[in-house]
Amino acid sequence: MKKVTGAILQRDGKTYGIMTHTPSGIVTPEDLERIAAVGRRFHIPIMKITSGQRMILAGIPADNVDSVMKELGTLGRPDLGPGVKFVQACLGIESCKWGSQDSIGLAAKIEACVQDKKFPAKVKIGVSGCQRCCSESHLRDIGLIGTTRGWIVLFGGNGGKKPRFADPIAYGLSDSEACDLVGRLLEFYQKNGETQERTARFMERIGIDTLKSELLSMIPYIHLDKV
Repeated sequence: MKKVTGAILQRDGKTYGIMTHTPSGIVTPEDLERIAAVGRRFHIPIMKITSGQRMILAGIPADNVDSVMKELGTLGRPDLGPGVKFVQACLGIESCKWGSQDSIGLAAKIEACVQDKKFPAKVKIGVSGCQRCCSESHLRDIGLIGTTRGWIVLFGGNGGKKPRFADPIAYGLSDSEACDLVGRLLEFYQKNGETQERTARFMERIGIDTLKSELLSMIPYIHLDKV
């Protein structure tokens, strides 16, 4: 059987799925036309928008995976192990009347900083422009919520079979402070997390007090009395 990398083996044990790379769910007409053309050319049976604002092209035979990836171009970034799977973002201040912060802009900055980095397990990031939390920030490994006073940053959330609300880490941060904190939290997790240990289980193991003493106490814009 042909060895396949960068695609996800499907339930039938024979075919594969490819996730599109569409940061924050933003696409152009040209992106959609390219995806549609690939679907038609390779007779892809399932094309579905996911909760992470991506699209999965599923049911691809092993022999077609490389060709599909090539045809997708930058839309078909391979999945090569435990890293940041997506940075999800709502409309924020782009057009939503409730938006307090620029979620799409911040998500793009975070994506640029974390893409291609490897972690003990997969990481999902949700950036919500207001406290209505449309990007499910409380249930993401890294969550950000916009308020009129700045960003709330959360860490260690998870959905799945054993859900966990993320721990609030800081309040009222600027864009640059929020990006910096995301990088520091992920670096700490990268160094101290166990193989295949998601951030939710990581936080359950080490506890918030350890995070405070070993990381947060050294960050000047963190007020520990609020964590």
